[in-house]
Amino acid sequence: MALRRRKNEPVDEQVEEVEPVEGVRHLGPWDSSERSPGDDPAYIDLGALQVRVRVGLNLELPVDESDDIGSVVLVTDDAALELRAFAATKSGGLWDEVRDDLILEVERLEGECEQVDGPFGPELRVRVPVEVDGQAGFQPSRIVGIEGPRWLLRATFLGDAGLNPTDDGLLMDALRDVIVVRGGEPRLLREALLLTPPGTTTVVLDEE
Repeated sequence: MALRRRKNEPVDEQVEEVEPVEGVRHLGPWDSSERSPGDDPAYIDLGALQVRVRVGLNLELPVDESDDIGSVVLVTDDAALELRAFAATKSGGLWDEVRDDLILEVERLEGECEQVDGPFGPELRVRVPVEVDGQAGFQPSRIVGIEGPRWLLRATFLGDAGLNPTDDGLLMDALRDVIVVRGGEPRLLREALLLTPPGTTTVVLDEE
């Protein structure tokens, strides 16, 4: 299981595990106050996100122009899942605002957007026009927002997972395994919870 950083390749407190939370997150993803990776060697510590890798998944850490890492991408043979975390308020409601902004952006790009009810509440099914090898087409995606204690986790399913959405499977299991480490410091609303590369770039998993 290789972990690749896309540019210039060059870990939070563990708390006692508590009872699962109620509501849409009762099966995960988790806040660091609710679950710890403990001694599970399959977990990769990326700072603000702790991600459990599985057989069949590769992890990529895209680097932006400022050399910041704002997301992690979990990749299978025919699909991918991009994860981004943001600071939110205790009262919640940030996903409603972000969802509205995403709908406007899709409209600006002359794409198609449908809001549906999913396992975590309202989510978006998006088709954005793209050009590949001179041919016009659409890139499908499924965008899910999950709110926890003062954070928002945005999950974007791409490839076959965007074209044929399902509430089961390898990528959905990986999403439910995620642990968000918000930290206690003050942050601006919508501030990205930046990621840090792990201390190792290779994880070896046994076949289950």
